[in-house]
This record gives sequence, C-alpha cells and structure tokens, in this order.
Amino acid sequence: MRSIWNGAISFGLVSIPIKLVNATESHSISFRQIHVSDGGRVRYRKVCELDGEEVPSAEIGKGYEEADGSIVPITDEDLAQLPLATAKTIEIMSFVPAEEIDPLQMDAAYYLAANGATAAKPYTLLREALKRSRKVAIAKYALRGRERLGMLRVVDDVIAMHGLLWPDEIRAPEGVAPDVSVSVRDAELDLADALMATLGEVEMTSLHDDYRDAVEAMIVAKSEGAFEPTEAVVEPAGGQVIDLMAALEKSVRAAKASRGEGGGGAGGGAGSGEGGTEAEVTPIRRKSGAGTGTRAAAPKAVGGKKSTAASARKTAAAATKKKTTTGKSASAKSTSGTAKSTAKSTAKSTAKSTAKSTAKSTAKTAATAKKTGAGAGSGAAKKAATPRKRTSA
Repeated sequence: MRSIWNGAISFGLVSIPIKLVNATESHSISFRQIHVSDGGRVRYRKVCELDGEEVPSAEIGKGYEEADGSIVPITDEDLAQLPLATAKTIEIMSFVPAEEIDPLQMDAAYYLAANGATAAKPYTLLREALKRSRKVAIAKYALRGRERLGMLRVVDDVIAMHGLLWPDEIRAPEGVAPDVSVSVRDAELDLADALMATLGEVEMTSLHDDYRDAVEAMIVAKSEGAFEPTEAVVEPAGGQVIDLMAALEKSVRAAKASRGEGGGGAGGGAGSGEGGTEAEVTPIRRKSGAGTGTRAAAPKAVGGKKSTAASARKTAAAATKKKTTTGKSASAKSTSGTAKSTAKSTAKSTAKSTAKSTAKSTAKTAATAKKTGAGAGSGAAKKAATPRKRTSA
C-alpha cells in the first residue's frame, strides 16, 4: 500500500520511524456530469475572477478571506515557519482506556507501518505494550497543514491510528431528544429485549452493499443495450405507531421467521393470527383500564432462568394447595363419620328411653283406672241395695 505520510512515533525518548497508510477506501460508484442533450462531458475550469483566464494548478496558492472580502495570501513557507512540533512526529501524550474515547470523535483511520529494519524492535515493543495494558494511546500529529488529534490501538499485529476530532468540534445534542415526557413500561422493554435477542449478532464481514451491486448491474446492462427498467417495489415507510406492543410482537415474529426459527404464540397481540412464526413470549395481564384490550406479552422465556424459577414456584404452590385440600378432605370425612355415629347412638338411646318411659306411664295409668273403676262399682252396688223411704202424704 502506498504511504501518504512519513514521520516517526515519539514514545518518550524512543523514536519509531513509521509510514502512514490509509486503512479505509471508498467503493462508492462515482458519476460524471454530462450535457443531457448530447452527452458531452461537463468540466469545471478554475478561472481567475480578475482577468477571466483559466489558471493551471501550479499557479494556484492559498489565501484567507477577511470579513470584508479581501484576501490575505498564505504561502507554504509561512506555514513551515510556524512552531509545529508535530510536523513530522506522532507525539504520544498519554494512555487511557478505550472506553473513555467517545465514538463521535473518531474520524479517518490509518495503519502505521514500521519504516525500515531498525524500526521493527521499538514498533513491536509499543504494540505489545498496548496489548498488555489494554489501553489506547492519545497522540498529536500534523497532516495536510493542520495539527490533529489521534488514537493509537492494536489491530491484529499492526498499530492503527484513528484521527480524532478535537473536543470543541463535537456539537452538543441540544434540541435533538424528544421534547415530550414519555414513559416506557416494563412489558415494552421486555419485548424490545426479545426482539434484540431474536435478531442476535451478525458477522460484520457478511454485510454487503446491495445497492452498489444493483447500480453496477444496471451500468453493465445499459452498456450492452439490454437494460429494461422495472418499477422498484418500495415498501411504505412506517407511520405513527398506534400500538407499540403489537408492533414489537410483530417485529419479533418477523425476525424469527427471517431466521427460519419456530416459536409459540405471542400472547394474543395484534397480528397473532397471521401466518408465519410466532414469537416465544409470555402473556402479561394488564390492570383494568391500563390498555385498549390488546394483551401485552413479556418474553420471560427468552432468558430461561426466570421462567424456570417461576415454574418451580408454581409447582411448589400447587403441591402445597393439593396437600392442604387433601388434609381438609380427610378432616371433613372424619368429622362426618363422627357425626353419623353420634347421631345413631343418640337416636337409639332416645328411642329406648322414650319407650321405657311410655311403658311405665301406660302401666301406671291402667292401674289407676282399674282402681278407680273398682271403687265406683262398689259404691253403686251399695246404693242400689238401700231401700228408698216413702214420704207420707
């Protein structure tokens, strides 16, 4: 690879000669501007505003435009006289954990190659020190006429440098976040977690620019005169989300279907009756008045641990309930048997006592009647035997 800058890494008192090589390249397809009517190439010519003549690149210099429009010429000699210590040196200032670097600061990426055999030993030393410390180096360097900030890290067996924007070049995200208060429920977060788990990880090397392939195929077809334009099928962009839970459930099902995975029902949410693979989520009961009738579904079965613990608790509760119910049933049977025995014994005793008392009462009554009858008969006989006295006239 062709180097774009030669210099050295300043690592304390150690100087490591290096060459700077671009680590990235653009594969974008570039187009030329043409005259539509005849297909002629349209070019830009650099013309001086004062004399109207085209100026060759060798005669073009630099200048700074003042607020009033006047130009202050700046030459390469002027810039070379500036006290720029990093003109040909990547000066390492400190070593920090990689997590402290905001990805927003990252700019262009370069590979640092050892320049010469004498640079191999110090280059390897710095590389291994970075590996063992698990840190990155923060450095200053100058490129294309300005001082820049860089971050050195190890990629495979090579030291790579990422150009960093200066902290004051990062704009604050003012007015970007939603200006309304929004609350997110746990059930919605659970479904979002389920969607993230379903999408899973991706091998970065498998990602490909499909649009670029389509453009290249179109160019080839047009150059061969066999291009037939077809109307592209563009899915409508999503509008306002009416039911976030339903949209998440449908996204989980679609993601699992694209991966060719099967699954259970999605908790009866919107779209649960559609064809395709269902999401493996567990329904969540909403409180009264908390929704519009759509049941939420929480993916508690995704992790596995929570679901197992919940099943164990349910099984233990069911066993306890069954044991209690069995105990109650046995107690009820024992009580019922005791009641029946008591009632039977009481009935026998009461009948026996009643019969005995009735017999005694009946015998006594009969004896009294007999005695009374006998006395009455004796008096009547005696009265009949006594003659009645006649009364004289």
